[in-house]
Amino acid sequence: MIDKIQGYYGFTAMPFGKDLAPGMLHRHSSHAQAAARITWCIGERCLGVITGEVGAGKTVAVRAALDALDHPRHTVIYLPNPAIGVAGIHQAIVTRLGGVPKPHRSTLIPQAADALATEHAERGRVPVLVIDEAHLLDHEQLEAVRMLTNHDMDSTSPLACLLVGQPTLRRNIKLGMLAALDQRIAIRYNMPPMTSEETTSYLAHHLALAGRSDTLFSDDAITLIHDTARGYPRAVNNLAVQALLSAYADNKSIVDEASARAAVAEVTQE
Repeated sequence: MIDKIQGYYGFTAMPFGKDLAPGMLHRHSSHAQAAARITWCIGERCLGVITGEVGAGKTVAVRAALDALDHPRHTVIYLPNPAIGVAGIHQAIVTRLGGVPKPHRSTLIPQAADALATEHAERGRVPVLVIDEAHLLDHEQLEAVRMLTNHDMDSTSPLACLLVGQPTLRRNIKLGMLAALDQRIAIRYNMPPMTSEETTSYLAHHLALAGRSDTLFSDDAITLIHDTARGYPRAVNNLAVQALLSAYADNKSIVDEASARAAVAEVTQE
């Protein structure tokens, strides 16, 4: 089926996939802004918070920024699922830095802190702790993250830490009981959706990567996709693929508004 669709449209690969190399990503404004802040946060070894609605491209921006690092001088510790508790965070740090986690929290927590300090001071590498879906972190975990950044009488930090999640993360951190964590955050950025112009550019970029640099989506189809997706890249991807399939089924050479409406009906139905 995919081969038939690629042949029908003259694609060299299916567009709007997730497996793009970082250098092939579309750098719309919010992506570039997030990536710049992430890079600064890592360079300064500080704590940063990147938020955005579902599908805003948070993880994509993080991946792009991490890919641009000088890898021999950085060690990335990526936690995609925070539902591992405080012990799980410390275990992941120790394991990624080459150690064997100690079984008890009373010894595990200082072991993780020592491993981070050693990685920076003795091995010359900056640990970069990235916690995705960080809006799911509970109060105890957020406090544990704060303590990891507290080093050498609070004068330096051995690591850069990024908390990446939905906007509720910002609201959770603003709670009075987390004031110490809130004050420690050096950068924070909430990723807005793409503008209509950026959505047009985004679609053209992905189609060009797939081998089509000519017009394939009509203007009214693009407008409908943008408005329905509210400018969020993941939703744009889903609607664009569905619209391509609809146009293919109807033997159309252009994805018109009718094809886009069929896609909207398919994606948004209960």
